[in-house]
Amino acid sequence: MASVTSRVGRDGKARYDVRFRDPNGVQRKRSFARKRDAVDYAASVGTDKLRGAYVDRNAGRETFRTFADRWLAAQMFAPSTRTRVASDLRNHIYPTLGDKPLSAIKPSTVQAWARSLSSLAPNTQHQIFGYVGTILSAAVDDQLVTRNAARTPSVRRPRKDKTRIRPWPRERVPVLAQALPDRYAVVVAIGAGLGLRQGEIFGLAFEDVDFLRREVTVRRQVQLADSQLVFAPPKYGKERTIPLAPHVADALAAHVARIPPLQCTLPWVEPAGRLEAASLICSTREHKPINRNYFNTVWRKALIRIGVTPTRQDGCHALRHLFASVLLDAGESIKVVSEYLGHSDPGFTLRTYTHVMPDTRARSLRAIDAVFATNSAMDVPSDRLA
Repeated sequence: MASVTSRVGRDGKARYDVRFRDPNGVQRKRSFARKRDAVDYAASVGTDKLRGAYVDRNAGRETFRTFADRWLAAQMFAPSTRTRVASDLRNHIYPTLGDKPLSAIKPSTVQAWARSLSSLAPNTQHQIFGYVGTILSAAVDDQLVTRNAARTPSVRRPRKDKTRIRPWPRERVPVLAQALPDRYAVVVAIGAGLGLRQGEIFGLAFEDVDFLRREVTVRRQVQLADSQLVFAPPKYGKERTIPLAPHVADALAAHVARIPPLQCTLPWVEPAGRLEAASLICSTREHKPINRNYFNTVWRKALIRIGVTPTRQDGCHALRHLFASVLLDAGESIKVVSEYLGHSDPGFTLRTYTHVMPDTRARSLRAIDAVFATNSAMDVPSDRLA
C-alpha cells in the first residue's frame, strides 16, 4: 500500500513523498509539491497494482529500437520472414521511431510516422504499421508502457489494397515459356500446372515427383536467410500432394532429360542448420540453386520480351493464381483447391478467388430444371386443379 509523508525541501517549501513497493517488491518513491497530487497518485498506484496495470514510469525510457531488437530476437519467425521484418525495421521504422523512448511515443507520433509511409504500396504500409502495433503491444504486456499508441481511435492504420487478382490469360503460358531461357521454361509448367509458390518451385526435387502415381509431393522450398540460400519447409510447415497432369509430367520429363537434376546440399531453415540433400529440378547455368532475386530479373526480361509490362501482379505468383482459377473454373471445390495450394484455411482461398469462380446461377437452373424434365414431374391432373 502506498504511503504519503511530508517534508521540507531544500527551498524551504513543503514536499510530499509517495512511497510504495512495485509488483516486483522494489521500493519506489515519487515526490510532489501539492499534497492533493501525492494523495491522488498514491491512490492510483494502489488501484493499478490491484488491477495488474502498474507500470514503472522509468521503464518506458528504453528506446523503441532496443526493445524492438529484443522482440525480434524472441520471435519464432521463418528465416525469410525474420530477414524481411529486420529490413522493414531498419529502413522504414527506426529512422523515425528508433531512438524515441517508448514512453515518448504518442498516438500523434505514430500517426505522423504512418503518413511518411505514403510512398510505399498500400499492402506494404499496412504490414509495416502492423509491426509497430505488435511491438508496442509487447511493450504493454511487459509493463513498459500503459497503452499502445498505435491502437487508439485517433490513429488510422493504412488500408490494404483490395485490388482483385486478375488471372493471366491461358495463352500467355506457352508464350512465356518460350521467352524464358531454356533451363527456366520448366518453371512455367510447374507454377501453372501444380500451383507451387516460387520458393517451392526452386525446391522441387526429382524424388518428389512420382511419375507412376501421377502425383507430386511438396516437401521443401528454397529461401534466403541472412543472404544465404537454405532449404525450409513449405509455408505453414505443411507438406502436400498434388495430382500431376500428363502434360506437366511430359514437361518435367523432357526437362530432366535435357538438364539433369542438381545434386544439392543446403542448410535446413538457417545457415547453421543441419545439412539436407535434394536433387533439384531447377538450377542455374552455374549449377547452383536458384536465388529468387536473380530469377526475378530474368522473369521481368521475359515478360517485356513478350510485350507485357511487369507489374506487382505479374510476378511468378501469377502462375499460381492461374492454376487456382483454372481448377475453380472447371468446377473443383474450394476445399480441394485450398489443399492443393497449401493454404492454412479454405476461407482464405474463398476470399482470394471468389470473384474468379464461374457463375453458378445457370448451372443451378439447369439442375433444378432437370428434376422436372419429364412430363410426369410437372403434369398435375386436371381434377386436382382448384
